[in-house]
Amino acid sequence: MEISLVQGLLIGLVTAFCYSGQLLGIYTNRALVMSFFVGVILGDLPTALMFGALAELAYMGFGVGAGGTVPPNPVGPGIVGTIMAITLKDQGVTPESALALSFPFAVLFQLVTTALYTAFSGSTNTAKKLIMEGKFGKFNLLANGTYLSFAAVGFVIGILSAIARPGLQAFVEALPQWLINGFSVAGGLIPAIGFAMILSVMLSKNLTPYVLLGFVCAAYLELPTMAIALIGAVFALIHYYGKDKSPVMAIAQADANTANNIDEEDFSNGI
Repeated sequence: MEISLVQGLLIGLVTAFCYSGQLLGIYTNRALVMSFFVGVILGDLPTALMFGALAELAYMGFGVGAGGTVPPNPVGPGIVGTIMAITLKDQGVTPESALALSFPFAVLFQLVTTALYTAFSGSTNTAKKLIMEGKFGKFNLLANGTYLSFAAVGFVIGILSAIARPGLQAFVEALPQWLINGFSVAGGLIPAIGFAMILSVMLSKNLTPYVLLGFVCAAYLELPTMAIALIGAVFALIHYYGKDKSPVMAIAQADANTANNIDEEDFSNGI
């Protein structure tokens, strides 16, 4: 599948909007959002959403940075990975293998992001100086410089990703089929790693049975995702409404616990 000049420009604009949107807190830099836009532009929305959901599950976990570590940027799979999944599926590239192949781009784009933040890290003193001098026009330009830079870099990333499609195709065609199959297996494991990273932060002992139940429903009972979600909703409702929220009962229980503590005191010392 070839990408036309108009499609390349649209991908560049979408990348600029999504990449710079992370500074506005509107979550446009999520892999699923970018995959949706790329799928609309390239005319293959089902493949784009399939890949975007796979990448989103993985990069939700990668978003949990441990300590000072910086996770890979979702622009890699959201733009480059979606282009590969759509345009190279006739060459045997599956969404799983496209996710694995796009991982180096995610690391590269995160290095670009870090470089942009570093370049504007010293602008605070300059901004104060411009305010003191009354140069508010230059101050406004400097204050919005980070956003404009992210938009410009995002546009370049999108254009280059679209232009590089023939090179990506030549690279994939040069790979043996067994290696592409290996990338598919590795790409299928990445979402599991991402989900495990989420569980390492959120999981508690009292939630472990529900995790095991979900695994049994998916792996052995082969229930669809919606059915597993409904089962989880049932247990959530049982847990929520099973709690006694009555203030009177809570006070009575507290008095009973106090009485039990008094009865269980040790009087062996005569006091």
